[in-house]
Formats: sequence, structure tokens, C-alpha cells
Amino acid sequence: MLLDKLEEIENKYNELTKTLSDPEIFSDYTKSQKYAKEQADLEDIVQKIREYKKILSGIREAEEMLHSESDNGLKELAELEIDELKEKKPGVEDQLKLMLVPKDPRDSKNILLEIRAGTGGDEAGLFASDLFRMYGKYAETNRWKVEIMDMNTTGVGGLKEVIASIQGKGAYSRLKYESGTHRVQRVPATETSGRIHTSAATVAVLPEAEEVDLKIEEKDLRVDTYCSSGPGGQGVNTTYSAVRIVHEPTGLIVQCQDSRSQIKNKEKALKVLRSRLYDLELASQEKERAEERKSQVGSGDRSERIRTYNFPQNRVTDHRINLTLHKLQLILEGELDELIDSLVTYYQAERLKEV
Repeated sequence: MLLDKLEEIENKYNELTKTLSDPEIFSDYTKSQKYAKEQADLEDIVQKIREYKKILSGIREAEEMLHSESDNGLKELAELEIDELKEKKPGVEDQLKLMLVPKDPRDSKNILLEIRAGTGGDEAGLFASDLFRMYGKYAETNRWKVEIMDMNTTGVGGLKEVIASIQGKGAYSRLKYESGTHRVQRVPATETSGRIHTSAATVAVLPEAEEVDLKIEEKDLRVDTYCSSGPGGQGVNTTYSAVRIVHEPTGLIVQCQDSRSQIKNKEKALKVLRSRLYDLELASQEKERAEERKSQVGSGDRSERIRTYNFPQNRVTDHRINLTLHKLQLILEGELDELIDSLVTYYQAERLKEV
């Protein structure tokens, strides 16, 4: 029963409030922080539970008045109150059910964003650059910090590959739906006949793993250093600052040459490796829950085309939810909220069906 579950949550919240008022707990910083976080996590749903209970109580009181009151004017007021509260009740119930859906524990994490040029030659590299700029603009709007971990450019101003860390509240919860193949349809600047070309780039969004999430054994790593080959001046290119790390148990290879410091490059490379291993571990766990995985976004099948950016028609279409928006330039400027909000709403509704 929904009410039983809600009662259980409110009781838990009340118990935490009582616990936090205990002087012994209050004086213990670690314990008080732990309980305060638990209470804070329940704050929103408890407020909604109390709103719901107030609606139910209001309906009961109005019905009692309707049956016991002889004054027709008061009866009419009671009927209006009942109609108003009953109209409000289903919406609050749906909000509560949605709040009861288990949260993705990764939603609070920072992310590693990996963009790679796919089919389409130089045009694919230019499109990969456009996508990276788009996400950079979106991060700027949300006041998230973007740090490039590794980047390989093409000769015409495009990107073969870029790996960046995006740090900020809600980064993973908002961008986790972006994993997949993004397709572009446009006339390249080098095309003299005006023919529309189709190119693609892949986007991977990984939750950034911390050391507490995954411990990497030093004995499992092979670390190589070499001279940086990218732009950056004589100081970068003549010292052994670039780092390549091979994780021998899985064969995963990561490299970083963005900084002049070998130590910093190694730290960045380890951050990328940790997140990729974390993603592999999560994918393995999700594989065991095949039916549940069907309803999740970014489950690992990154070969699937998720979105098309059509320049001649000023159109962006997300194929997962059949949403088309005729505002391509605004979206490429980082105005992604309408797309992301629609995806969030759709997939929350799917999870709600399961609940």
C-alpha cells in the first residue's frame, strides 16, 4: 500500500530528527553528518507526504461536513472543497510515486565526457568539435568546471578525440542521456557542389569514479612516458611529460599529454582509467539484469544512433523519444534543457511504470 510506505518514510524522518537532537550524536561530527545527510535526502519526499496527507485529511473533513451539516450554503462549500482536493490528489500521488523510484546513485557524480569522430572524414572531426563546444556552453550555463584530459585534433580544426572532466552539481544526472552516436547532415564548407553529407561522432558519458568507488592496484599497471606530440611549444614536446598507462588485467589503455607535468598527466590518466573500469563494472552488473537494462538510458550500446542534427532544415531529432525541435543553432550554442528535460520526463515515466 502506498500509504504504508509513506508512513514508513515519515517515521524514519522523525526518528532521524530525534536522533540529531541527542547531545551524544550532536557532539560526534562524523555521526551527526551521516544522520543529517540521511535526513536531508528525505526532506523533499516528507514535505510531499505531508502535503498529500493534508489533502486526504481535507477530503475527510469536507465529507463529514457534507453529511452532517444541514446548512445548504455550507454543504455547497464542502462539495467545492471536495472537488478541488480530489482534482489535486492524483497529481500529488504521481509525484510521490516518482519520488519513490530508487535514485541512480551516480547522479551526484562528476563525469568524464569522451567525444570521438566517427564516419565522415574531416567533416566528422568538425562535428565532434561542434559537439564538444555545445557541451562546453551547456556546462558554462550550469557553472560547471570543464577540464580537458586529452585531446587529438585534425588538420582542419576538428577533433579526432577529446576526453574532458566536467565537475559540478547534477552533471551526470543531466548529461547521462547523451551517450550514443550523434549524426549530422549538412553541406561541408569544402563541398563545392552543395551536396549534403552525413557524418557521425560518438559521445560517451562516464560517471567519474573516486578512489572509494574503485581501488586500482599499482602492480596491475604498466606506465610508459614519452614526449608529447601535440601542440604546446618546445617545453612540452621535448620533455617526457606524456603518460600512457596500460591496465594489464583488462587491457585498457589510457594516455594523457595535456600538461607539462608528468605527475599531473599521470593523475589525469588514472582518473580516466578509474572511470572506465568503474563503467565496465557497472555494465557487468547491468548485464545480469537484462530486463531492467532495457529501460535504462546509456546502458552501453553506444553504436545506436540517438540524435540527428539536420542543418538544411534547422532540425534536431532525438530518435529515442521521437522529439523534433527546429532550433538547431540554439541547441549547438548549448541550449540543451528542452531536449534533456524531455528525456528525463520520458525515462522517469518508464521507471514509474515498473514501480
